[in-house]
Amino acid sequence: ENQACHIAVSTLSSVSLAGEVARLAPKDLCIVGKTETENIGIDKIVKNTITNPSIHILIVAGKDPEGHRSGATLLSLCESGADKSMRVIGSPGRRPVLKNVTREEVEAFRNQVEVVDMIGCQDAKDVAGKVKSFAKKIHLSCGKKKFARVVKPLNIAPIEVIQAEEIAKVELDKAGYFVILPMRGKGIISVEHYTNDNRLLRVVEGQDAGSLLMLISVASERQRLAV
Repeated sequence: ENQACHIAVSTLSSVSLAGEVARLAPKDLCIVGKTETENIGIDKIVKNTITNPSIHILIVAGKDPEGHRSGATLLSLCESGADKSMRVIGSPGRRPVLKNVTREEVEAFRNQVEVVDMIGCQDAKDVAGKVKSFAKKIHLSCGKKKFARVVKPLNIAPIEVIQAEEIAKVELDKAGYFVILPMRGKGIISVEHYTNDNRLLRVVEGQDAGSLLMLISVASERQRLAV
């Protein structure tokens, strides 16, 4: 992250694209990362943006995740904001409800940044080129309101942070334990389910954390009932 720069990039569900853009390090790139969900993911984008008033451009690129549609949700948020229940107006996502930001924070985000639609683009060089293009516009138009907004940072309410302490006695779950193994070569996550005496019961594989969570929950409950 470079807080002296003005452009952020979200690569949505294209994780490798974020790394490729970061390696190219185009001028004025402040931060690049993924945004896979239409609720918590958007919450984090809003928070990270409004706490860094130097960011004025947010480029949205990469694959828009099916169902979640975090990219389309970002565009909708920029265009129409959120309703009284903090649901993003016009979002096609499944659950585009923002529970970790306020209406004031959403409006500060909308006022601070211009969201640039590059959804579907997975070419790092094209994304880097767009960053460079906007960098030139920002610096050439420093006297214009569009790119030279004076943004007053909001005071974000602190979240309680609890420090972990050494546990004197560990109570093991009767269902056993899991070992999580990211397998980048295959593009999947592998989860090994063991009994508490270290016997491998099953291996669960998937491409995303959400589907794995559902399968693991079912497997754990079956094992718990069998014990």
